[in-house]
Amino acid sequence: MVIEINKNIDNYKESVVLGLSARQLVYSVLSVAVGGGIVLLLYRHVGLTVSAYIAIPVVAPIAMTGFYSYHGMTFLEMMKLKLHFAFGNRTYTYVSTEGEDAVRQFRQEEMQGQQKKKNKAGSGKSREKDETDNGFDKAGFAKTRRKMFRMLAITVLFILLFAVFAVWYKYR
Repeated sequence: MVIEINKNIDNYKESVVLGLSARQLVYSVLSVAVGGGIVLLLYRHVGLTVSAYIAIPVVAPIAMTGFYSYHGMTFLEMMKLKLHFAFGNRTYTYVSTEGEDAVRQFRQEEMQGQQKKKNKAGSGKSREKDETDNGFDKAGFAKTRRKMFRMLAITVLFILLFAVFAVWYKYR
């Protein structure tokens, strides 16, 4: 008696209906229901095409949750990691416990070199970085973070303005 087993048993997925796994089936039904609900609610106010465009950004993450997988992580797990690394990641500074005298001497030499450069520059504007021992630019990071939040706010504002404009255009 010979029983054939799939060579790559780790990638085996059990299909429930139409070749979809249970997770894919649940999230596809959920995304169709949410998208259909949005289109039906907004159809009378803004028309079919605009209501479909409004529903797409809402439905896409729901559908991605069921179907998308990256290195064994689901879409939600991957997005949680991305958000953690974008906003919750702390910077670590290595502090050596060996040869502290040598490190202090090296820092003093560095500071003297910077002082000489400042003196040579004179009245010329030199860009100074707020650096720690590992060369991390705190001011640049803060500036980039502010810029990212600003862009996020602008994007949300434009989406809201688009929805308001669509409703206004329909009823003018």
